[in-house]
Amino acid sequence: MSRPSPWVHGPGWDGFWMLSALWLAPVVLWLSRGYADPQEGPLDLVYFGLTALFWIGHRLCSTYLAYCTEAYRPLLRSQPLRFVVVPLAVTAACFALFLPSDAALPWTRGERVVALAIIDYVFVTYHFAAQHFGALSLYRMRIGRAAGGRTRTIDRLFAVGVGGVLVVLADVLAGAVAYQDRWVDRWLGPAWLSSAQDEIRIGATAVLLVATAAMVAAELHASQRSLPRVLYVLGLAIMVALALQSRRPFLFLVIWTSQHWIVATGLASRTAVEEEAPARGRVRRVLHAVNVRSWAVVLLLALSSVILLPLFEVEANRQDGTYYGDWIFGAIATGLRESSWVPALVALGFATGFVHYILDRNVFRLSDPRVRAAARGLLAPAGARATTISDAIPSRPFVRQSRLVPGARFCQD
Repeated sequence: MSRPSPWVHGPGWDGFWMLSALWLAPVVLWLSRGYADPQEGPLDLVYFGLTALFWIGHRLCSTYLAYCTEAYRPLLRSQPLRFVVVPLAVTAACFALFLPSDAALPWTRGERVVALAIIDYVFVTYHFAAQHFGALSLYRMRIGRAAGGRTRTIDRLFAVGVGGVLVVLADVLAGAVAYQDRWVDRWLGPAWLSSAQDEIRIGATAVLLVATAAMVAAELHASQRSLPRVLYVLGLAIMVALALQSRRPFLFLVIWTSQHWIVATGLASRTAVEEEAPARGRVRRVLHAVNVRSWAVVLLLALSSVILLPLFEVEANRQDGTYYGDWIFGAIATGLRESSWVPALVALGFATGFVHYILDRNVFRLSDPRVRAAARGLLAPAGARATTISDAIPSRPFVRQSRLVPGARFCQD
């Protein structure tokens, strides 16, 4: 067996995909220079490209892994409740909520959208935080510290506290919470928040610095140190610092969402590369040829993301966000938003979002040995194929990995 590497697939690959915050931050800041509104400058064009290539593709990652890979086929048979029944039930519930007319239910469609958007904001924020916990856990497993319960607890506190609580606080201060006036402002009072905003930002930044320093110090004093873990912690801290200190929410939106999409796509491209070839089935053999080539998985997800962009923007831009689909598809995208299909497309957007949270939890539930066997492409020695399933799986690994939409905010437990 090859010597374990702290990297998922080498410094270069990890630097682009897993540690994308480190290069996204300077790019975002550089492109926003000289613009009072960054959306009027080149940064908006870059975000258009990132959105078109990665937004919907990242949302489909776990669905693709669950239903289109040989690696996860045994789990579909052994865990039908997790992988089939619950996703179907959630999808049916979303369509049952949005297809009826305004008079058919006690709440109008608009009221249903607001209620579910608020619920989605809570889920999506936790979903993002949990992806950070998953990335830290994956790097911990790769250096043989999977059984470190204390480190695992610290990782979770940092991911949820910094990547969850502080991000929500920054969103509240910036007025970026979904339909904030309908619920958050009623509880906290916008006048009080506005008057104390500077003090809150300073205090939250101090908490961020202390937490980050503690995480880095703990890693440097560990018997098995991990440079990728340190870099990931620093990348997360940079993103949250930008959220707390910048008075331009678009900057944080770009880096926060793009980093999440890129990490999710990178992980999906490597998860099934170690799968066995199918014994029969032409479609299965074609999919297998894609799955064992990470670049092919990325290309497939990116193409799907571009093609499906106008369909999902009908739901995503419910708060007057930019419709990037218009830039590619023109009148076709505009027509979708004005068609009789809008209720169904809104239901589709919410359904795929919630299913994405569920399937991410299932696909990356590496506390289950059967999931570890399916996802051994993430656990095998970097640059080498594992010869057996046991070679690819460290003892007692644990990682839980994880939607953010343009104009709104998104990883899971």
